[in-house]
Amino acid sequence: MTLAGGNGQGGSAHRAPDCDALVIGAGPAGLTAALYLARYRRRVRVLHDGRSRALGAPMAWNVPGFPEGISGAELVARLTRQAELYGAIIERGRVERLARSAESNLFEAMLADGGRLTVRGLILATGVVTNEAALAEGEHDEAVRTGALRYCPICDGFEHRGRRIAVLGSDLHGAAEAMFLRQYSDDVTLIPKWRVALTSGQHAELAASDVRIEKRQLLRLAHRGGRIEVALAGVAEPLTFDTLYPALGSEPRSELLVGLGLEGDANRCLPADAFAEPLIPGVYGAGDVLAGLDQISTATGHGAAAATRLHNWLREGEGHVMADQR
Repeated sequence: MTLAGGNGQGGSAHRAPDCDALVIGAGPAGLTAALYLARYRRRVRVLHDGRSRALGAPMAWNVPGFPEGISGAELVARLTRQAELYGAIIERGRVERLARSAESNLFEAMLADGGRLTVRGLILATGVVTNEAALAEGEHDEAVRTGALRYCPICDGFEHRGRRIAVLGSDLHGAAEAMFLRQYSDDVTLIPKWRVALTSGQHAELAASDVRIEKRQLLRLAHRGGRIEVALAGVAEPLTFDTLYPALGSEPRSELLVGLGLEGDANRCLPADAFAEPLIPGVYGAGDVLAGLDQISTATGHGAAAATRLHNWLREGEGHVMADQR
């Protein structure tokens, strides 16, 4: 697909911008940003590759305003309709590289299909990719659907209170998640993916919190009857848990920073305040790709703030702010 206005002919210094703002990513952060920008009467486009992590959330119960819970896919669909209602253009497409023109101060997005877009401002809401637990083909998504496999204890630890819980993780991240879940259940076990990589002090902290540490080698995981079976070396019968939380981290999708001459932090995240403080003039970030709390409500707040900051930055360039505000 070559987007309208993006035929790849000529440089950004010789053409009018295709839109005021380009939002990359169509999860809760990107779609909220698009909604706000459209309501600010900005020409806004959203490009996404259909890989928002929110789409895989079967149900979220801590999204304000949805006491019965809402699936990630339904929330994304609602936000899409709402942003489009006010004129946002939301399209599938993959941005391969970003650049800024020194002559015009416009930004150019090079697309996977060879098309180009020239824009005045950017919001990067590209999200992260979750490092998933390895189950047999077809079992992973079914385990998520039944609630036996979960990835966000902040999102749904409450719903799994009193159950037999396992945390898959070898290091401090896994240990911290196991201790966090201990407030919801008296039966929490830390299962290393490889080997236990904890200090004696960390072992003692978990023991004091009554978190068990399984030291035998993990062989495989399986989803059976709505529960997770954990096969361990030297054990005839697998251990069975109501819920498994993999604590394997995630990978920020921040590779587009390179074309702008930027880089992320040590974990490749954007700065935690990128929704408020521009990475460079005209470029903001929002959502899980920022360092900090990965939550839907946080992401929507980022989107609203980033959109408002970008809108006001564009207004300043248009001479449409009070002189004392500059």
